[in-house]
Amino acid sequence: MDAQPLRLGLVAGEASGDLLGSLLLAGLRQRWPGLQASGIGGPKMAAQGFDSGWPMERLSVFGYVDALKRLPELLRIRRQLGDRLLDQRPAAVIGIDAPDFNFGLETRLRAGGLKTIHFVCPSIWAWRGERVKKLQAAADHVLCLFPFEPALLQQHGVAATFVGHPLADAIPLDPPRDGARSALGLADGDTVVALLPGSRRSEISHIAPRLAAAAVLMRRQRPGLRFILPVAPGLRGLVETIVAQHGGDASITLLDGQSHASLAACDVTLVASGTAALEAALFKRPMVITYHLAALNWWRMRRMAYQPRFGLPNILSGAFVVPELIQDAATPEALAREGLAWLDDAPRCAAVQARFTDLHHLLRQDTARKASDAIAQVIGA
Repeated sequence: MDAQPLRLGLVAGEASGDLLGSLLLAGLRQRWPGLQASGIGGPKMAAQGFDSGWPMERLSVFGYVDALKRLPELLRIRRQLGDRLLDQRPAAVIGIDAPDFNFGLETRLRAGGLKTIHFVCPSIWAWRGERVKKLQAAADHVLCLFPFEPALLQQHGVAATFVGHPLADAIPLDPPRDGARSALGLADGDTVVALLPGSRRSEISHIAPRLAAAAVLMRRQRPGLRFILPVAPGLRGLVETIVAQHGGDASITLLDGQSHASLAACDVTLVASGTAALEAALFKRPMVITYHLAALNWWRMRRMAYQPRFGLPNILSGAFVVPELIQDAATPEALAREGLAWLDDAPRCAAVQARFTDLHHLLRQDTARKASDAIAQVIGA
């Protein structure tokens, strides 16, 4: 009798999780070609043959205010998904980031006898350290993106493995600048600024107006600048409205997706803090990291923060190697000033590119293989 194919549950809640999930699935299928995977994911996971029972966008929330508005729907989806997974009994369920949704789901599934794995250690080293207690109850094992995380978790009795960051495997060490420019219709001699305001509707509403207004100010000082803005799926209408209202005569070119091409092609990027900032570092691009939240969300996050740095490139470097303009500091004037400063300082750009190359090597660990090995140990396969 032929062996039954391996079945896994995966749950991703936003664009960055969808990307991580798709890269993980590609590696898992190399080890288990007949893998059957279902749960909740986005278009990149679907391209890997993933079966999503709900649109991933229904899980994508931003901050406490948004979460409270959506709470009944989120709880209903989590309950229904939990019922389905307990009935299907996959070999393991892998929660990809989204801790506020996944921890509760994983805890229930683990209590129901399923193996649970959490992919991406929550940033307990940055803020909300109390989440480690929820992680203890939720996960049999944690797959960590960063090298310092397993030892921290093991202090709390949580089994963990450093698997590196799959983006470090996927992004070439030498970014294809010329090819990206050609694909985007940009000339070799253009000076290009990439605007990356995030992938969630609510964060785009806070951040994109500031980036668009900064672009206007930058172009007034340098009329030849080219601006590109990759738009996450389903959000083009929102971004078009914001750019029309705040982008003035900056002539910002909107792209459907293509964030990696934008980062490969640009000379500098103004980028929302989060996975996109790490991607910018892996593309070795000078950047200005920014973020802005609703006042209540900012007050809560700032009160619970453990360190002064917000952006992953700075956190991993242990220093402010690129500027951060957060909340009230995230003015169009400041964003424009810091963005233009990179264009006038070639030695500074070279130094940060060298630092990001070292970071890339550190995180490039063949994540798919290491994660598959760790998952195999958890499920005994």
